[in-house]
Amino acid sequence: MQSARGFEYGVRHIISPQSGLISDVLFSTLSLNLEESLNLVKLGAVYLQHKRIRQNAVVNSGDYLRVHTKPRRFPGHDVQWAQRVLFSNDDLLVVNKVSGIPVHATVDNVQENIQAYLEKSLQLTLFLTHRLDVPTRGLLIYGKNREFQSAFNKMLIDRTLRKIYRARVHGQDLAIGPLLHFMEPSPRAPKVVSREALPGWQECRLDILEVNPIPENQSEVLIELHTGRTHQIRAQLAHEGCPIVGDQAYGASKISEDESIELQACELSFTNPLSGEHHHFKI
Repeated sequence: MQSARGFEYGVRHIISPQSGLISDVLFSTLSLNLEESLNLVKLGAVYLQHKRIRQNAVVNSGDYLRVHTKPRRFPGHDVQWAQRVLFSNDDLLVVNKVSGIPVHATVDNVQENIQAYLEKSLQLTLFLTHRLDVPTRGLLIYGKNREFQSAFNKMLIDRTLRKIYRARVHGQDLAIGPLLHFMEPSPRAPKVVSREALPGWQECRLDILEVNPIPENQSEVLIELHTGRTHQIRAQLAHEGCPIVGDQAYGASKISEDESIELQACELSFTNPLSGEHHHFKI
């Protein structure tokens, strides 16, 4: 038995009608052949009893399966990943992220992400410290141990990390200075922000450092980010009538098949709380 909930996204909710291998259940309920079933399992697109599985496991009659039959793909096999690394020591690794690939595993794909590609290329284990949106490029830091991961997360909470972004936007009306909005507490995107503080809405704070008008009624903007909400820069600039070039989700026209937008994390500076070493990275 399967539910139509999530049908348009390729998500199938199945109560297994039989015991046996997952591939057998997927064949009987979704008409997926062995190769298709194993590919979904390998990608991490199949969940058994709410837990992601990575092998063709045995299912009991009545078990719950969630299957993402149309997982999003993020090929990165043509990227020279070692050449994207800008800095590495015992605690951290700094990489120049490419647009169009997620920072970490997604709900339907654990293989095609920056972290997995780097781990495979460099033969090491990395720990997530912060995120950049899939369409955003630029400076990204991974920890090499859990101690640094924890210490870095505390820096984010304490806002002792300086983060500078460069964007190209539509319009020429942005003013230099602080920009404050409040974001609706919803998991859905695009994100909704308001200049008015509303109950439960999250503060979004950044500073516009530079605004340089360029042809075609666009501007190059330098931004210091103080709070790190999901899609924050994208939502705030769009709310001000200046969406980022290429950001179709926030009102601009699409410019690339890989969903890239003209937003780059271009500068990071902080003091490593474990070693006391000061780091400043800029591209």
